[in-house]
Amino acid sequence: MTIVAVFPGQGAQRVGMGRALYDAFPSARAVFAEVDEALGEPLSRLVFEGPEAELTLTRNAQPALFAVALAAVRALESRIGRPFAEVVDWVAGHSLGEYAALAAAGALDVQDGARLLRLRGEAMQDAVPAREGAMAAILGLAPEVVAELAAQAARGEVVELANDNAQGQAVVSGHREAVARAVALARERGAKRSVLLRVSAPFHCRLMRPAAERLAVALAEVSLRRPQVPLVANVTARPEQDPERIRELLVEQVTARVRWRETMAWLRERGVRMLVECGPGGVLAGLARRELPEAERHALAEPEDVERLAERLA
Repeated sequence: MTIVAVFPGQGAQRVGMGRALYDAFPSARAVFAEVDEALGEPLSRLVFEGPEAELTLTRNAQPALFAVALAAVRALESRIGRPFAEVVDWVAGHSLGEYAALAAAGALDVQDGARLLRLRGEAMQDAVPAREGAMAAILGLAPEVVAELAAQAARGEVVELANDNAQGQAVVSGHREAVARAVALARERGAKRSVLLRVSAPFHCRLMRPAAERLAVALAEVSLRRPQVPLVANVTARPEQDPERIRELLVEQVTARVRWRETMAWLRERGVRMLVECGPGGVLAGLARRELPEAERHALAEPEDVERLAERLA
């Protein structure tokens, strides 16, 4: 069976995520310990106990989601007795999820991933002054229509198609007033729903260039190995295994569109029959109902998920 493992992005976090994995699997505890050591603080305590407002901060949410996703992967490996990369055919991550995907595929060390995501989160937060940027989800319009409306709404400011998540589900990002204009145009065009997102910065648009520059410096100092299975990258929606090309794409990804719909379409064409979402939330499995309707969808976030998937893969 052809299998893809996917890793969620920011917004999937919740207080208490990963605690049951931590309690049930020594291999999961080891991941949290590595992340805490890398950051020089008990991030695991924040993940398990909150407060939610602090966990939701971009600088915390990004390494926290990375830790939980990798804890789930390590728990499954301990249960099935073989590396994750021997089980799956491709990996893909939504935005910050690419770092967890690369770690699961053996390309990135856990501690390096945690430090990179802490810096990435801080850099993205710092790139645009508070309350100057915004993001909005637009439902019911084709992505090319949303991109066209964003261009019309810009009027000398920045607003761009940031996430092409699924047919009829897109996100725009940019200056707050320009995003509001895009939302208004989308409603006039017949969008089913348009919602401003509760985010701390306008991700995946040109306003994130300062963050991309900071991340490029940090990534240049980190060892990236060839992933044992290909990463289907956000920027290209195509498989990548060359470490230097992946390094470039991780920088470009900060300002570029997340091409998730195209990623799933590419995987559908390759005959994927199982999708495993590693980490909390279930958002990516939900999107897969549209783009990979014939594929089995499995969560990997709780001990019972580990047991069910281990039995399915036996």
